[in-house]
Amino acid sequence: MITGKNYIGNKLSALGTISHKTINPKLNIENPTKFIEATSEEIEEAAQLASQAFKVYRKVSGKGKAAFLNAIADEILALDQELIDAYTTESGLPEGRAIGERGRTIMQLKSFADLVSKENWKNNSFDEAIPERQPLPKDDLRKTVIPLGPVVVFGASNFPLAFSTAGGDTASALAAGCPVILKAHEMHSGTSELVASAIIKAAEKTSMPNGVFSQLSGRGPVVGSALVNHPKVKAVGFTGSIGAGRAIFNLASMREEPIPVYAEMGSINPVVITPRAIDVRGEAIATNYASSITVGTGQFCTNPGLLITIEGDKTDDFIQDLAKKTVAIEPQCMLHPNIKAGFEKNGEIVSSQKGVKTVAKMEGEIKNNFAASQIVTVSGVDFLANAKIHQEVFGPFSLVVKSKDEAQLIEVIEALEGQLTGTIIAEKEDVENLIDIVDALSNRVGRIIFNGVPTGVEVCPSMHHGGPYPASSDSKFTSVGVDAIYRWVRPVSYQSFPTELLPESLKNN
Repeated sequence: MITGKNYIGNKLSALGTISHKTINPKLNIENPTKFIEATSEEIEEAAQLASQAFKVYRKVSGKGKAAFLNAIADEILALDQELIDAYTTESGLPEGRAIGERGRTIMQLKSFADLVSKENWKNNSFDEAIPERQPLPKDDLRKTVIPLGPVVVFGASNFPLAFSTAGGDTASALAAGCPVILKAHEMHSGTSELVASAIIKAAEKTSMPNGVFSQLSGRGPVVGSALVNHPKVKAVGFTGSIGAGRAIFNLASMREEPIPVYAEMGSINPVVITPRAIDVRGEAIATNYASSITVGTGQFCTNPGLLITIEGDKTDDFIQDLAKKTVAIEPQCMLHPNIKAGFEKNGEIVSSQKGVKTVAKMEGEIKNNFAASQIVTVSGVDFLANAKIHQEVFGPFSLVVKSKDEAQLIEVIEALEGQLTGTIIAEKEDVENLIDIVDALSNRVGRIIFNGVPTGVEVCPSMHHGGPYPASSDSKFTSVGVDAIYRWVRPVSYQSFPTELLPESLKNN
């Protein structure tokens, strides 16, 4: 049941006077529930409770944390159709997407449960003492990782489940031994509250300390800023825009005790298409990429917003075909009126720059909050001369850059900011000539795809979902896959310690 209240540990609380409602973007109306935004007193209580819970939770065994994570998965499934209905009503996304994303959320929780049920994820190391070593004896040294402390997680707008309340950031932080305070995204407050109730039930059923999880509501920066600045908070997880992510990063770095912010932000995900690939299978590539550009109304952080190729008659034919196929796909609803407005504004900024030509834009009557897909093109020279053309347009929009030759194509790649992904579409005969392109892309992205599409992120140990700034705030870490746990721990060495005082995982080697 959605109450519109905050969860301060296992207690529902609504002390504030400021409230908001979510929006049904398909109907373009407000949903009925009023969500009470957290007060400074509630923020303080949640932070203090998380700090107290950390003293207990950090010592819970791996198997105990695994039981908690698995119980969260079970409780989310128990929400059944109520959760699916809240998701679709608040996001405008179809039921099939809701069910698929719920499945991914469950799988992530179970993956982290499986990981921490064993101790080898900590990569413990042991260096035994050598007392007889000359000229100086060697002490016994053992190293492991320990959790950082309470973590603030910001729910994402474009993934109401998999990157939000019980999504990858929360699951990985809880797996690491860190309590979580979740700042719910205002666009899907009801979905978030339902999932929060599942986490609280799971915590109670598995005897986790009160305060291991809290959820707070609030629009704008007030609640989030207070949480980031709270001295009991030791790290932050964020998925969203560059502007918001950078603001959070700046706040955290200016604290008396700066804390790490793991932010996954904007990306236009460049796709390099060789002339030979266009010649051999241009129509198939156009069909594939029209689908990739428009899937999820283009609201994925891995949406292919930039295609790079080399000019020529066949390239022009390919662009026309891509544009025709893209705008022929039925328009879809965006997540929120504000996201629709941002899509139109940023699309107009890019489209109006010197040298940018609109190849095709969906015409005709389009419903409120639905998106008109668009393909535009520009020369390599004009792209290199104007950084405004490089910005992300969050939605079904893609820019095709026509480079004059391979050297300029590489210049275009090197001029980009950091990206989550880079893709190469090529033929077997191209492979020996792709080394320079691969090198250029690897310096700009966190994941390189060959003959595929960037949309779709596999949750597995080999996945890296991050990249050079501004794709993420720390390119060494991933927000997807079990390695995401390493954001929330730090190494500690124990020197010449009595066995009785060592962490359990360091007592035997």
